[in-house]
Amino acid sequence: MLLSSSVLFVISFFLVLYFFKKLKCVSAKLYNLGKLDGPSNHNIIIGNVLRLHAAPEVIFKKLRQWARDYYPVYQLRAIHIPAACILAPEDFEAILSNPRHIEKSMVYLLLHDWLGTGLLTSGGQKWATRRKILTPAFHFSILQQFITIFNEETDKLVDTFKQQCDQPIEITSHITQFTLKTIGETAMGTKFEFTTRKQIEYKQAILEIGEILLYRLLNSWLISDYLNFFSPHRLREKRLVKTLHTFTRDVITEREKTFEKFQLPTEEHDVYIGKKRLAMLDLLLTAKNEERTIDEDGIREEVDTFMFEGHDTTSAALSFALMLLANHKNVQDQIVDEMVTVLGDLHQKPTYNNLQEMKYLERAIKESLRLYPSVHFISRKLGEDFVTCNGLKLPKSTITHLHIYDLHHNPDIYPDPEKFDPERFRPENSQKRHPFAYLPFSAGPRNCIGQKFAMLELKAAICGILANFILEPVDTPESIVLVVDLVLRTKNGIKIGFIPRVK
Repeated sequence: MLLSSSVLFVISFFLVLYFFKKLKCVSAKLYNLGKLDGPSNHNIIIGNVLRLHAAPEVIFKKLRQWARDYYPVYQLRAIHIPAACILAPEDFEAILSNPRHIEKSMVYLLLHDWLGTGLLTSGGQKWATRRKILTPAFHFSILQQFITIFNEETDKLVDTFKQQCDQPIEITSHITQFTLKTIGETAMGTKFEFTTRKQIEYKQAILEIGEILLYRLLNSWLISDYLNFFSPHRLREKRLVKTLHTFTRDVITEREKTFEKFQLPTEEHDVYIGKKRLAMLDLLLTAKNEERTIDEDGIREEVDTFMFEGHDTTSAALSFALMLLANHKNVQDQIVDEMVTVLGDLHQKPTYNNLQEMKYLERAIKESLRLYPSVHFISRKLGEDFVTCNGLKLPKSTITHLHIYDLHHNPDIYPDPEKFDPERFRPENSQKRHPFAYLPFSAGPRNCIGQKFAMLELKAAICGILANFILEPVDTPESIVLVVDLVLRTKNGIKIGFIPRVK
């Protein structure tokens, strides 16, 4: 009994010492961030994060209101962890272009069980090594090979819409399956038809784990792995992660079995000629087998990361773009006219060069990504002291949330910011804009490695859909309800009318 009391005393003593050191470490941050304006605290201990304890759509509206009320920077605090919310393009540039601020914040701990510390979540030398391995996978010579896959999968998506076009279609689930299939076949060399049990389970697990991660994000104390132990969804999350990891390991194993035969140059597999022209998963396998710069777990981290990022962000972007085109017939018609000019025949499949020529389509996609950036906020940990554009000092290690959605809707940068206007992205209209005022793919050293891939996929999909349908509005920018999530989403999906185009 005496021994147990002594042990309890020692444990308690070290816990008190640990929290004292923690509080001492953050005291400077609390002091400096206390000078920032922001929503008032509901609780002196928990901070003002409780003001975000609401439905996802309510949180989204609150964040937008605070961006207007407290521009250019405001503070949020959860328990002893303060954060600065960044809104001005000058501060975006100073943070994102400085390699000292390259480390992601603790928000990304949410993803560690699933994605590990891959390209999205890692930092330091590990991030630099992974980026170096993967960059050649997005060379234009690789991307050219993917256009055929984009066109083939678009044809399958079009067939699905043709079977259901007698009534408005809720498009998000169909678009998600389309982008999952394209990332699987292009980056992983694996066809996903979602007919086998494992593939269906994987698709469902992706949807379910997104819901759990959102729950943790909205209950911010659960971001910590230690506190997440008490989450009511912890066991379910572990089961889903196991399902996701089993699937991706199977993909890697199957690809590794056939990898060697693709090393010899052939006309059929020209994409695999030369080490620097390998597709993503093959680059990772080469790095493991020949260079020893990554192991099996590392490959799994990157496959999981790109399966998630490569489909979810593009799915959201394509869904919003189609909704906007349905609501703006004049823009839709101009894109179709451009397709006829470039392709000659509206039903001709576009090549890589064709897609590069479609400048008006590109402007329309850029404007859609301005209004609805798939990644609506990112978060960094400051690597050194930082002074904001309005002169406030943030100490090293401060968490900064960079709100891309609010940056894109700043009326001082984009007059009439809710208006859909592709002409904003004519070169002459963009050249005087702050270079960090438009960041759908982030910027600086940690910009999105797959942005060219995403733009080509979006262009190819929109071309294929508009070649076959006139899009009619059902949901509108005014009727959809946006919600806080890891990727920008709507509360109830997106519905569009598809009218078959007369040939």
